[in-house]
Amino acid sequence: MRKEVQMSIKMEPELRDQFVAVAASVHRPAAQIVRELMRLYIAQQQQPNQATRTAMEELEQGKGMRFASADELFKDLEI
Repeated sequence: MRKEVQMSIKMEPELRDQFVAVAASVHRPAAQIVRELMRLYIAQQQQPNQATRTAMEELEQGKGMRFASADELFKDLEI
């Protein structure tokens, strides 16, 4: 059984009212939409960002920077 917890979010009253009104207009609970938005945000953060995708594409095309070791890569990234 899934346990649910409550969460409080501070926002402008106008934003809340508009959101609740739009949710009601499509016959969906506002909380359900918020959960979907949270899941979408999490999924997007787990995907490579544009800079990473570009670097990966360049490497696949034989372009881009190559490093002899992970240490050299980390040094270049300053990490």
